[in-house]
Amino acid sequence: MRGRKAVLWSLVALGTLFLISIPSLAEAAGEALGPGDVVKQFVRLDAPGAIYLIILGFLGGLISGFIGSGGAFVLTPGMMSLGAPAAIAVASNMCHKFPKSMVGAYKRYKYGQLDLKLGVFMAISAVIGVQLGIYVQKFIFARWGSAGSNLYVSVAFVLILTLVGLYMLYDARRAVRASTEDTVSGLAEKMKRINIPPMISFNAARIRVSFWVIAPLGLATGLLAATIAVGGFIGVPGMIYILGVSPIMASATELVVAFLMGLTGTITWAVSGFVDIRMVLLLLAGSLIGVQVGAVGTTYVKEYMIKLVMSTIMLIVSISRGIAIPTYLHELGLIELNQGTVNLLDKASFIIMCFALALGGVIVLGNMWKRKKELQAEEAGVAVNLQKS
Repeated sequence: MRGRKAVLWSLVALGTLFLISIPSLAEAAGEALGPGDVVKQFVRLDAPGAIYLIILGFLGGLISGFIGSGGAFVLTPGMMSLGAPAAIAVASNMCHKFPKSMVGAYKRYKYGQLDLKLGVFMAISAVIGVQLGIYVQKFIFARWGSAGSNLYVSVAFVLILTLVGLYMLYDARRAVRASTEDTVSGLAEKMKRINIPPMISFNAARIRVSFWVIAPLGLATGLLAATIAVGGFIGVPGMIYILGVSPIMASATELVVAFLMGLTGTITWAVSGFVDIRMVLLLLAGSLIGVQVGAVGTTYVKEYMIKLVMSTIMLIVSISRGIAIPTYLHELGLIELNQGTVNLLDKASFIIMCFALALGGVIVLGNMWKRKKELQAEEAGVAVNLQKS
């Protein structure tokens, strides 16, 4: 008990010192950089911006630890809402993601929720996809600049988040109505019948599947992760609906894939000068705590709740990115908007993005608290029955 109090007070003290130092951090972040400086200033950071990134990192880490997606589908739009060009947001998020994913993966491994072998096999083709995705993103940035990159990323977010989010929402509601822990898709059953060597058994995930089923899924995950910094919401649903892995096992295993993709992708991005190390460190300050809280949350909730949380946040984030699309079309000269409309769309996109983050935090923490109370009540009931008997 004393040890826990000491750790708690240490965290409070460190947090207080960090908040006191925020103004000086923001001042340093806003200093003009000379031609000899290595770090590029892609977005100006002041005190509110630095605090926003820390909170963004915590909520992204919380969601990441809970659903195993790396949290990129909220972090990348969150950085873009702050004014970071899409390519920089993608690169910086990938750099921030791999150490956070490593922490989350280790935490989930201790809970016995992770299939390390499946994660490594998924990562084999995912790393190839990462390099292809970086090439695509660099080409778009070089050809059409920041506005073109922002438009490409936003359109991809809207299309993919909406499609995957709606399907996962439907599947979660179906599981709730059926009062079951989870449902197995018919597609996964068909994939298991594909008998093309090499066939690989994954004991922790309790599946046996052809490598040629895993390889395309990993490639798509890596390609998407490097292109828009989001691979988890393809990797996690892919493992659930194509491979037949349970949601908790899929969300944990994706963290292994995210770590290996992030490590290799960061090196490629950083060599080209696309990583904003200031944003990376501020995100990590919050996410390394959030990811552990989220990982603990998976031990308190039913499996279909992971799908429900993921789909809800996806749909709200897709609305936020959809609202921003007209401003990028305006910057490219494809449509005409007055400045008042542009400002209104920017503010609306930012507010909805903040709402998505807040809602994700409330859902995860709320369900953790509710489920913990239910378990405590069940334990108390068992104890009473034992005393009576």
